[in-house]
Amino acid sequence: MIVKSIFMLLMLEFRCISFFCRTLLLYLCMLVKSRIARLMFVFSNMKINQNHVMPASRVMEMAMIGQRLARLRIARHMTQAEAAVRAGISRNTAYRMEKGDAGLAMGQVLRYIDAIAPAMSLLQLLQAEDPALAALEAGEKRKRTRGLSKEELNKLDF
Repeated sequence: MIVKSIFMLLMLEFRCISFFCRTLLLYLCMLVKSRIARLMFVFSNMKINQNHVMPASRVMEMAMIGQRLARLRIARHMTQAEAAVRAGISRNTAYRMEKGDAGLAMGQVLRYIDAIAPAMSLLQLLQAEDPALAALEAGEKRKRTRGLSKEELNKLDF
């Protein structure tokens, strides 16, 4: 729009310029317009994936925090959708948080922790000081299995 108005002003000022000059001027205005549009597109789409910019050790720390968040949520018998609604974030954001995405705001992480375990702090999450986590770990421990009885073996025998 701006380029077109500049072109119209130039045309009014130079009514007597030749057709060749007008064409050249129009071409230059279009070229400037396309360059401006291209630059605006480039600058508007400059999303940076934080996991690619951060050092590997920090990415691993974010993944560890995400795993602990997921384990805490599972230990509290809560779905991602329920936790996300309580925290006021989308389920996709909760998924990204549990996968260790470094591009999320710290406030979102703290709200997510508060939604899962209201009395828990980030420090307690990092230290894994939650009775629900201890109960989950106890349930995950390998238990001794007994051998199958003859009756159970006969049922399984095809």
